[in-house]
Amino acid sequence: MPRKTNKGKLPTALLGSGVIAGGAVLLGRLLFKRIVNNATTRIMTEPYEENMWEVISAGSRTTPQVIVETNLRAELGRKILRPFGGPKKFPNFSNIMFNVAQLETLPTPEGTEIDTAVVLGKNAERPLRLDIPLIISGMAYGFALSDRAKVALARGATLAGTATNTGYGPLLPEERAAARHLILQYNRGHWSKDPETLKQADMIEIQLGQGALAGTGEIFKQDKMSKKLIRLLGLKPGENAIVHARLPEITSPRQLNGLVEELRATTGGVPVGIKIAAGNDLEKDMAHALEAGVDFITVDGAQGGTSGAAPILEDDFGLPTLYALCRATAFLEQHQARDQVSLIIGGGLKTPGDYLKALALGADAVAIGTIALWAMTHTQVFHSLPYEPPVQVVLEQGKDKDKLDIEKGGRNLASYLLSSVDEMKLAVRALGKKSIREVNKNDLFALDRQTAEIADIPQGGTDF
Repeated sequence: MPRKTNKGKLPTALLGSGVIAGGAVLLGRLLFKRIVNNATTRIMTEPYEENMWEVISAGSRTTPQVIVETNLRAELGRKILRPFGGPKKFPNFSNIMFNVAQLETLPTPEGTEIDTAVVLGKNAERPLRLDIPLIISGMAYGFALSDRAKVALARGATLAGTATNTGYGPLLPEERAAARHLILQYNRGHWSKDPETLKQADMIEIQLGQGALAGTGEIFKQDKMSKKLIRLLGLKPGENAIVHARLPEITSPRQLNGLVEELRATTGGVPVGIKIAAGNDLEKDMAHALEAGVDFITVDGAQGGTSGAAPILEDDFGLPTLYALCRATAFLEQHQARDQVSLIIGGGLKTPGDYLKALALGADAVAIGTIALWAMTHTQVFHSLPYEPPVQVVLEQGKDKDKLDIEKGGRNLASYLLSSVDEMKLAVRALGKKSIREVNKNDLFALDRQTAEIADIPQGGTDF
């Protein structure tokens, strides 16, 4: 007898599974419809004091940022600290555009080598010579970043041919070993100021303030420090580390000259300059710096970030970086000091376009911080995400700081820096030039009147 087969028929088990799946979908749709209908009915019928739409209505008067920070203040009962800058939108470089070289000016032929080198403190006995005009901004070991993060930044800067900055923490020996060019911040505390430490610097930046913190002081409790940090700070048992609001060595701007000369003599002539937060007295502050004979001035705009700053300082103090840069450049030009004093700008710059525009507007170099950390950590942020914020990978108090791969971090940062410079080279060719130093205000125009006035450049569409 011929065997019976199920050819052309679905197996009973498979047919049953399909029925169950279809039933589950139908049930899910009915349940979802009921939930949506009930929620919508409540929103459309209940008075506002009982209506969940009140959350949307009241929330629309402010922003999620304000709501979250209001609740944090209510929870903590003290100042809150926001890492790496704030969300406030300032006038910036986005409404500035580059010209295009076509016939009036011919583009530079492809393959032409573009010079990206920069010399900082060119009149110093030992100027700082870098391959690229991007440097790593000051971020402190111990008070902000872990030792692994600092070493990764140093290695990345070295691979890219540029400098990294110690920040106002103690000098980390491993960072010095990893950095070909190291800028040492002369801090507002009492550490890393002995001659042996100072002599290890390739440039010294006297830190008077920064964009995210203005000129405020900080106290760091010893009971929250590692033994290594306590040792490098030179603290006595139970002694806290204090970053003073004012530099302890000077009580008057007139004393700055003596400190500059002392540091210059101690280090054998490396460039010595200052770092300041940009305020509306910017020109007066810079005048004191010129009188002191500095080799460079670092200006930090209001968009600057740090490992933790009170929102009021990040959002409501200082000049936006674009304003600060344009005013600083104009001041140096008016005092015929552009060839004597190098200008470094920092504070919220984050793209190759930002960097090149800053150089065109008069900066000799651009200092980057937060964006350098993003580049350095790259995919390593997933050591913390999605359960913790990515800062946990780089901060000294971070839960995942020991998971940071130093070698990978250094390579990632170097790749970012070199990629950014490669784009900047392309832009220089598109302007018909052969050196980043040739790019200037004549290569720019603005998309709106306000930006044109701030930067003293033409407004596109109106200037012919």
